[in-house]
Amino acid sequence: MKHSLRTTVRAIALALLAAGSFGAQAQSYPTKPVKIILPFGPGSATDVMTRVLADEFRVIYNQPFIIDYKDGASGRIGSEAAAKSAPDGYTLFVGTNSTHSANLFLFKTLNYDPVKDFSPISHLVAYSSVLVSSSSAPFSNVRELVAYAKANPGKVSYGYGNTIAQLGAATLFRTAGVDVLPVAYKSNPAAATDVMGGNVTLTIIDLASGIGLIKSGKLKPIAGVREKRSVLLPDLPTVSETPGFEGFGINSWVGLFGPAGVPKPIVDSLSAATRKVLTKPEIKARFEAASAELEPSTPEEFRAFIAKQIDNWGKRVKEAGIQPE
Repeated sequence: MKHSLRTTVRAIALALLAAGSFGAQAQSYPTKPVKIILPFGPGSATDVMTRVLADEFRVIYNQPFIIDYKDGASGRIGSEAAAKSAPDGYTLFVGTNSTHSANLFLFKTLNYDPVKDFSPISHLVAYSSVLVSSSSAPFSNVRELVAYAKANPGKVSYGYGNTIAQLGAATLFRTAGVDVLPVAYKSNPAAATDVMGGNVTLTIIDLASGIGLIKSGKLKPIAGVREKRSVLLPDLPTVSETPGFEGFGINSWVGLFGPAGVPKPIVDSLSAATRKVLTKPEIKARFEAASAELEPSTPEEFRAFIAKQIDNWGKRVKEAGIQPE
C-alpha cells in the first residue's frame, strides 16, 4: 500500500514538473529563430500570407521567423519535412486545402498523415481564385471556352501547381464533357507564366497573386471559381453562373500548423498571437483588398474545420473523376 502511494505521489510530482517545464518553455518561447516551412513557391497567395505572419511574429516574439521554401509535388515535399520535424515549436508549417484536404484523395500514398502528424494552430485565410487564359485567347467566358474546346479537340490544356487549379479545371471540363490536357507545375505562378507565354491554355490563379497580372492585361479572366463573385472583380461572373455548371464552387484556405506533439502552451501562444495579428485593422484591410477573408481560429476550431474540409474535398475529387496517382 505504501509502495503504491509512493508511486502515485511520484507520478503526480513528475506530471507537475512536466507541466511546469512546458509552462516555462511557453513563457520563454522562442529563444532562437523559428523556421516556417512553406510547401509552395514564392509569389503564391500562401507566400503572401506567410510573409505577413512572419513579419508580425518577429515583432511579437522578438525573434526571426524564417520562411523555408520546400515547394513541389502538390505540397507533399514540404508537408513530409514538417511532419518529421522536432515538435519543439521551432519548426512551423503553413498548410492548405492541398496539403491537408485534397492530397488524401489525389495520391495513393502519402508519406505524412494530415491529421495525426500535425498540431493545428490556427486557420488563417480563405482566398478567391479565377480561371484565366492568355490575353489573346479566342474566348472570354465559360460558354465560349467550352465551345472552343469542343471545336478544337486536343488543343486545350490547363496548368496546375495546386489542388484548386487541378480540381477546379478537372471538374469544369468533366462537367462539360470535354477532354483536355492537364500539365503539372511546381507552383501556380509558374503555370500562370506559361499561360502568358502561350505554352498552356488555362490555369486557375488566386487573386492575391494574380490581380496585378489581370489588371495589367497580361492574363484574361474567364470566370471566378468560388460560389460568390470577388469584390476585386465584381463584374466577372463565376463558373456557377453559367448554365449547366450550377453548384460549382471551390474554395482555397490556408492554416498554421506545427508537427504533432508541440506542447500545448506553445500552440496556444502561437494561436493567440495569430489571432492578434489577423484582427489588426491594417492587416485585415490589406487582405480584404486582395479578395481574401481572414479567418483566425483557436486550435480546437481549426481541428474541427480540417475534419469538415477532408470530407468536402473527398466528395469533390470523386465528382471530378480524378483517379489517385
